[in-house]
Amino acid sequence: MLLTAEILVFAVNGFLRVATALDIGLSTKCVMIPKEMGMCHKIGYSEMRLPNLMGHTSMAEVIQKSSTWQHLVNTDCHPHVGTFLCSLFAPICLDTFIQPCRSMCASVRASCAPVLLCQGQPWPASLDCDRFPGNEDTCLAPLSKDYKHLHKVLPKPTCQTCPAVEEFFTHKRVLEVFCDSNFAVKVKLSKKRTAFEDQEYNIECQVEFITQGSLLPYETQSMIQQWLLINEKCIERMSPTHRPMVYLLVGNIEEGIILVKQVYRWQRKDSQLTLATQKWRQHKCL
Repeated sequence: MLLTAEILVFAVNGFLRVATALDIGLSTKCVMIPKEMGMCHKIGYSEMRLPNLMGHTSMAEVIQKSSTWQHLVNTDCHPHVGTFLCSLFAPICLDTFIQPCRSMCASVRASCAPVLLCQGQPWPASLDCDRFPGNEDTCLAPLSKDYKHLHKVLPKPTCQTCPAVEEFFTHKRVLEVFCDSNFAVKVKLSKKRTAFEDQEYNIECQVEFITQGSLLPYETQSMIQQWLLINEKCIERMSPTHRPMVYLLVGNIEEGIILVKQVYRWQRKDSQLTLATQKWRQHKCL
């Protein structure tokens, strides 16, 4: 069973430090990755070893502990955040444990620790990068730096203060805001009901306009979804109940960073936002 070469680079020679306390073949067993671990379903393998590299001894414990990380994976804060976490919570079923390299941990931490802080959580001691091997011949290593040049670099959402939700406005005022903005995205939010009572959300986006370079509508939708997931306090404020809520998010892209500066509540009978988005197509800014 091999991981896709384009995603991961690893070697399987010898036991790794975290695994030395476990008797491979006697103390561990191969089991299917459970359906409840959605974040580990598209990583290139379907069986994991139990106990895992986090010391979890039962599948119930694995599912419960890993579920708290699903939200971070959804933010897409790093290309390898899912691979990194799954290598610990659901290690691939080989003759030896394969840990993530220290370099992979450091790369994921650099991108994702600010997201955790935005949600009021520090990077956990259990994921201290110093615990992982530095020799990249015996662990999961990140992709080479050349890989980045093959993909389009998109603006990144960041942690920010939640803009106040505006409910009373005129279409003329909205058009003035549009003129000073790079994007406007209509967003429909609703809470999901989960087995562990974690807060998860359905997010549907429709781009009203985007004026930033070569950005495509689907890329803009993805970036706004990430912004909402990273700024979890904002999405909680915007979704007080399980009833779907609709908003218009307006903002700018500055130095590669997405900043939402206005949030309008889009109510069913609201004619002002509808009028503003319709008039925008022919509107000439001063």
